[in-house]
Amino acid sequence: MSLRTAGSVLVVFLWSVAVVLGQNGWSVIYTKNSICVLKGSTVQMSCTYTYPSGTVTTAFWFTELGTGKEPDSLAQDPEYAGRLEYHGDKKNGQRLRITDLRESDSAEYKIRLLTEGGRYVGSPGVSLSVTGFQVKVTGGHQDMTLTCITTCTLTDNPTYIWYKNGLKVKEDTSSLHSDSFSDADSYSCAVKGHEDLLSPAVCKNCWIVTYTHQSICSFKGSTVDISCSYTYPSYHEIKTTFWFTKWESDMDPEDLNSMPGYEGHIEYLGDKKSEGTLRITDLRLSDSAGYRFRIITSGGKFAGSPVSLTVTDVVLKMDPTSVSEGERVTLTCRTKCTLDPITVYSWYKNGQSIPNSNTSSPVYILFSVSSEDTGRYSCSVEGHEDLPSDEETLTVTYGPRNTSVSVSPSGEIVEGSSVTLTCSSDANPPVDKYTWYKITYKKMSMRHSGQSYTIHNISSEDRGEYYCEAENEVGAKISKLVPVNVLSVFPWVPVVGVGAVLTAGALLLTIYCTLKRRSTGGSDATTDTQSVHPDPNSDTYTGLSMKTMSPDYDTLASVHPDPNSDKCTSLKNTRT
Repeated sequence: MSLRTAGSVLVVFLWSVAVVLGQNGWSVIYTKNSICVLKGSTVQMSCTYTYPSGTVTTAFWFTELGTGKEPDSLAQDPEYAGRLEYHGDKKNGQRLRITDLRESDSAEYKIRLLTEGGRYVGSPGVSLSVTGFQVKVTGGHQDMTLTCITTCTLTDNPTYIWYKNGLKVKEDTSSLHSDSFSDADSYSCAVKGHEDLLSPAVCKNCWIVTYTHQSICSFKGSTVDISCSYTYPSYHEIKTTFWFTKWESDMDPEDLNSMPGYEGHIEYLGDKKSEGTLRITDLRLSDSAGYRFRIITSGGKFAGSPVSLTVTDVVLKMDPTSVSEGERVTLTCRTKCTLDPITVYSWYKNGQSIPNSNTSSPVYILFSVSSEDTGRYSCSVEGHEDLPSDEETLTVTYGPRNTSVSVSPSGEIVEGSSVTLTCSSDANPPVDKYTWYKITYKKMSMRHSGQSYTIHNISSEDRGEYYCEAENEVGAKISKLVPVNVLSVFPWVPVVGVGAVLTAGALLLTIYCTLKRRSTGGSDATTDTQSVHPDPNSDTYTGLSMKTMSPDYDTLASVHPDPNSDKCTSLKNTRT
């Protein structure tokens, strides 16, 4: 078979800037006013706007007026579920991004602004046309031409790629000529850069299933469409079509509609003549599989090759998960497969968005962490902020700090009572060792181990200054000194008691010594009083006038010392 190319079909994107002029300071500027894109691809529409004053409270895109002539946001339309993303700061402009485009998405898109002082619609909007490829056959059997056509004009003179029986045979223009097309061969086309968006194959007498995408990556919780076109021998009639995932070699595959777990989870769409679509809602990780399309006609059966569907969630990797203060932590936001280009990653701590943390990179670095960085972290990708990753916990370790001592009960400490000293300290990991020290007369001694130290029946010996040392695996810290003063119950008793005893003892000893000396000098023991005139040379008394007593001298002598003893002499000298 000989193949040759013809002149290419002109394809142009209508690029322009559409300015919607309003009154009283309202205006909307769309980056493009007309866009033609391929079915299954992604499109982005952008605009900037001005408004008289105040703050934009609401900004959204719409295509049709809702009830009461007030437009409904596209975000409320179930047809766009999982495919719609809003970007922008809402203050100056908005970007609308639609993924996995369908031909039904073709419409005029406008933006609606609501401020504190009024409302406005940017009209006319952006005209979006969604097209697929089709192979048009012209000419006779001996001089046939195949042309790859679209319903709107593409941009940049794309290079077309032709496939025969699924294999690439030509890369050039939109038309393919041959003088010998076989009825058993199938032909399809695509454009360079979108090779996965093939046209339905044309074939007179063959079985073909062509998928819009051969490999799909979708987000957990979203909705995905797996679409295909198919052909079969022209003299056959379709009896049934369905989708399946498992096929035992000796059995017919089982329709997904009849398998447990898929009730209310899948939907079949298509014209049941040449196109079929499997829609899976609320995707689960377990939905990852190879999906195949099955055709049963009046004359035979056929199944297409599998489409690989991978369902992913966002996974946050934290390295490391436990650090000391001052070290660095790297957070990485990952998916199991490659989604459409992600422009923004969002980062969260303890369920709250980290201010000014949105990045275009999947990596977020915490430099020189402190204890304030301790918490639970997660991330999300743009357009799926409601489906963040599971949280990872960051632990920041540090040695004891703010170590202090509290005394209970507070106030004056009375001798004989009990006092409890408690050591407190902030540390991570928690303090695992407390040690108590006492300082008395500049001497330090270890008194106790444990967070609390109780002194029972406290006495004056416990007076002093106390402090504690808190320690964990990172470091140690001591508290300030805390004075412990102990008060006696009757503080005057010791002084008065000692004085009284000394006075009484001195008096008794004086009386005893005097009486003893007189008795040895021959005095009449019966005389009531007498005038004493001792020898001037006597060293005992200079002069003394006193009453005489009749004590039991033998008894006194038995309990007191010899009056001539040193004690008596000493006493005399003190009285002279």
